[in-house]
Amino acid sequence: MTRPELTPSAHLDTFSRDRLPPRDQWPDLLLDLPELRYPDRLNCGAELLDRTAERFGPGRPAFLDGTGSVWSYGELRARVDRIAHVLTADLGVVPGNRVLLRGPTTPWLAACWLAVMKAGAVAVTVLAQQRPQELAVMCEMAAVSHALCDIRSVDDLVKAEVPGLRVTAYGGDAPDDLTRLAEAAPPDPYEAVATAADDVALIAFTSGTTGRPKGCLHFHRDVLAVADTFSARVLRPRPDDLFAGSPPLGFTFGLGGLVIFPLRAGASALLLEQAGPKQLLPAIAGHRVSVLFTAPTAYRVMLDDLDAYDTGSLRLCVSAGENLPEATWHAWHERTGLRLVNGIGATELLHIFISAAGDAIRPGTTGVPVPGWEAHVVDASGEPVPDGEEGLLAVRGPVGCRYLADPRQAEYVRGGWNITGDTYVREPDGYLRYVARADDMIISAGYNIAGPQVEEALLAHPDVREAAVVGRPDELRGQVVVAYVVLRDGLPRDGTTVEALRDFVRTRLVPYKCPREIVFLDALPRTATGKLQRFRLRA
Repeated sequence: MTRPELTPSAHLDTFSRDRLPPRDQWPDLLLDLPELRYPDRLNCGAELLDRTAERFGPGRPAFLDGTGSVWSYGELRARVDRIAHVLTADLGVVPGNRVLLRGPTTPWLAACWLAVMKAGAVAVTVLAQQRPQELAVMCEMAAVSHALCDIRSVDDLVKAEVPGLRVTAYGGDAPDDLTRLAEAAPPDPYEAVATAADDVALIAFTSGTTGRPKGCLHFHRDVLAVADTFSARVLRPRPDDLFAGSPPLGFTFGLGGLVIFPLRAGASALLLEQAGPKQLLPAIAGHRVSVLFTAPTAYRVMLDDLDAYDTGSLRLCVSAGENLPEATWHAWHERTGLRLVNGIGATELLHIFISAAGDAIRPGTTGVPVPGWEAHVVDASGEPVPDGEEGLLAVRGPVGCRYLADPRQAEYVRGGWNITGDTYVREPDGYLRYVARADDMIISAGYNIAGPQVEEALLAHPDVREAAVVGRPDELRGQVVVAYVVLRDGLPRDGTTVEALRDFVRTRLVPYKCPREIVFLDALPRTATGKLQRFRLRA
């Protein structure tokens, strides 16, 4: 266990390091595995791309885009280096600047992320669906100076009206489009900035349990650590594997499963702009995908159409983002012969830290701590509870939570342990079984949705007096978002009003956060002191 001292930074813009939590609020790190003893100077972009291309050769396929286009490692490296030249020579990005990345999941988006890494900047990858208000908040919190954005996703970013933000589009025909600038950039290899292993590489935003998101700061060594623990020790990918999945790169689940893990292993990834259950099955069959990442909901939906497609190429199927029901595990195993790899991860910890694969899988449990990680189930004071009793999940490993200038750091990290907010039971043999979320987070189809954030969007409507949002159990999605609303006097409580409120929320939040059901009440249940009684709404 250690809280190593920071090494001298390569960042000229020290915003991220200056806003790390106080050292006494950092989690303890476990760096016992020999592969986790990284050198002081480390650039994860160079390690994932340059070193891998040198080990396996430039001709190996790296990224496919679903239309027949294939980028080899050599071609990917050449494009990444040209983008890095543009970032630094044309756009004025210096090490430590925060660069927003936005667009559908494509090889170009992944290449931009790698270029930001090599340039020593800090990537802030967001969802293509996020609305101007959400984008503005994240840009303000991270003091984002530059953005690389798919031409199809530029409008909402411009509408966010972020002061001083320099937006460069890619995928268009304008002379200042990134794709055109990259074509004109020097063909010389880009020498990656010699970042410190503990320089911030990315800021990943998570909604948390309130309307204001939390920025999670992750170092260059953290990016490699999740590949060298969960991927290398549990999944054990092969260079001939083809990865695919549904999570976008704005989620660390997708960043790991579709970029970090395949590149670290010398494998390839199929990057799909549309990757719902209906698109995944034909993609698996058509491209011979061998490693799949998606949420339990998608596995349940795909069961309906499984017979229409050849999924014989699959050898590893990873489920995360929400709890995997035991019935779904057995149904998938019965139909495919494959044992779903269950796992729990967190944006705060970058990727999966409890899981099991192969014969070690036990349906109905999440698994055991990934090699390099430890886990306990504790009570509210942080003391371990006996096996078989419910408590809070506490973990520590080579990666830990570091919020961007956020007082909630002291809630997540207690006594050196990361308290994930999940309720678990530890079985006598060490397997961990999920019970529920310990806070008000709604997990629907693998997405984390903060009820208070949806409430805030509803309350911005002039006809809404009060709003409360909770999750309702749902067989398909795990939970669905239900909003309880008190309208202003005289307004009709009908379907027209419901649709008007839904449309209003969709203009302010990502569509998946929009309530599936809106229930009108005369008043919300509250205590004598005015505190909302959410448990009554859930009941």
